[in-house]
Amino acid sequence: MILKENTSHQKLRGAYYTPLSLAEKIVEYFKDDDSIKTVLEPSCGDGVFFDALKNLCLIQKIKQLDGIEIEKDEVVKLKEKVSAFKNINIQHFDFFTFYKENSDSKKYDLILGNPPYIRYQYLTESQRNEMSEILTSHKMKSNKLINTWVAFVVASVQLLSENGKIAFVIPVDILQVAYAEDLRIFLTQELSNITVLAFKNLIFHDIEQEVVVFIGEKKSNKKGIRIVEFKDISDISIPEIKRTEFRVFSNSHEKWTKYFISKTETDLISAIKNDNRFQKLSDCALINIGVTTGNNSYFSVDKTTAQNYDLESISIPLIGRSSHANSVYFEKSDWEENANNNKAAYLVIFPQIPFGLYSQGQKDYIKLGEETNQNKGYKCSIRDKWYQIPSIWIPDAFFLRRNNLYPKFVLNHCGAISTDTMHRIKFNDGVEPERIVLSYYNSISFAFTEICGRSYGGGVLEILPREMGNMYVPKLDSVPIEKIRSALKKVDEIVRKNDSIETALDFVDSAILVEYVKIEKNVCVQARNIWKKMQSRRLTRN
Repeated sequence: MILKENTSHQKLRGAYYTPLSLAEKIVEYFKDDDSIKTVLEPSCGDGVFFDALKNLCLIQKIKQLDGIEIEKDEVVKLKEKVSAFKNINIQHFDFFTFYKENSDSKKYDLILGNPPYIRYQYLTESQRNEMSEILTSHKMKSNKLINTWVAFVVASVQLLSENGKIAFVIPVDILQVAYAEDLRIFLTQELSNITVLAFKNLIFHDIEQEVVVFIGEKKSNKKGIRIVEFKDISDISIPEIKRTEFRVFSNSHEKWTKYFISKTETDLISAIKNDNRFQKLSDCALINIGVTTGNNSYFSVDKTTAQNYDLESISIPLIGRSSHANSVYFEKSDWEENANNNKAAYLVIFPQIPFGLYSQGQKDYIKLGEETNQNKGYKCSIRDKWYQIPSIWIPDAFFLRRNNLYPKFVLNHCGAISTDTMHRIKFNDGVEPERIVLSYYNSISFAFTEICGRSYGGGVLEILPREMGNMYVPKLDSVPIEKIRSALKKVDEIVRKNDSIETALDFVDSAILVEYVKIEKNVCVQARNIWKKMQSRRLTRN
């Protein structure tokens, strides 16, 4: 975690100003709506949306335009900039405070802007309390994962008039992250329809933050959601957006990323979920994060360090990074290869004994950690003994948390452990590990990785334990265990050689799903297309 005192002023403010070209496109969307008489910009910054309204000759049509800005210097400059327009009122306010004081008395036909993206830890105590009150008063959870833009959206929706509209530039998190689930539910209940404009290229080039344009309308005759994707701002076509049909919300709890695929494809995903030939991974195993060391760089050591400080006898074999997992079976020989290549292949587990009972080398390593402030991080500092890691248990398998082309599901054949870069899997009693791991390597389950996971602007796919648990895999109970092992060894060979994973998917789809589970071939083909479409969209932004 970056400490507040070491963070830039821009980041503390969450201020990443909207390009004028994007603001103009957003305003253009509402150009022909004569019902808009009152407008609010809750975090107006340098006034780019006022510029857009002016450039499209809409300011004169608006009866009242309120702008809220927390930075006094920006307010002074903006007031001077718009002084010729008597219908514009710029106010120096924290928007949360403005909302608290005006939520019952003011309503707006259009609220638009780019709310600040400020993490919880960078807020003042007063801002945290105000944000929490906004969320909890609308039956939403408030926690330390919530970013300010979430509360901005909720408060703004509540400030809309009976037929009001909202248009915000917000992080892509709205579509996919767990902490935004409450917000998605809230929005589907409060708004008649939702339009999301997504982009293949990054809009804010100075930060690796993928954004979308979120547009919502209250009490419209058109119901549902539509996602329209463009290459970049210059590619946006308002007629194309308005021609795109809305799709009925199928489940307000689910991620909205599924609306990137066609209705036929989402129907296929729904059918698989209701097909008793499939099961969730959470039905087969306990899925937990890897060991939270509090300082991976200190507790994950290479062979030289382990030998120099007498740490080998108190270490567990470690599979510490995705680059260490180049197989489906993680054998002792794989670990030894990593160790001999001086990778961080040892996890140091100081036993629960008095400090005086450690060897001199082990004492020296603890002292080195203290001399270099390795013990000052939050997780380490709250322990009775900062160097003793809790929650140590050896899993049956690993699943990579962050991935590029696809996540690997790896069987643990050498008593290894992982840090929080991977998830630890403990299979339920009676479950044969190889049967479940093989059930993952197919087109259908790969499609679920993209639907259940979340992507970053750099093309990374992240899957958290809960999201992994929601992935569906085929039940392979009818497949002889000899066939399972033979097929999994073939997949292992493909992964070890770094051949195309599609070679493995082709084989498992045909030899296992179609032949034994009686899954129709066209279902595998459609699922492969879903996986490749979603993966391609993610990797384009790498």
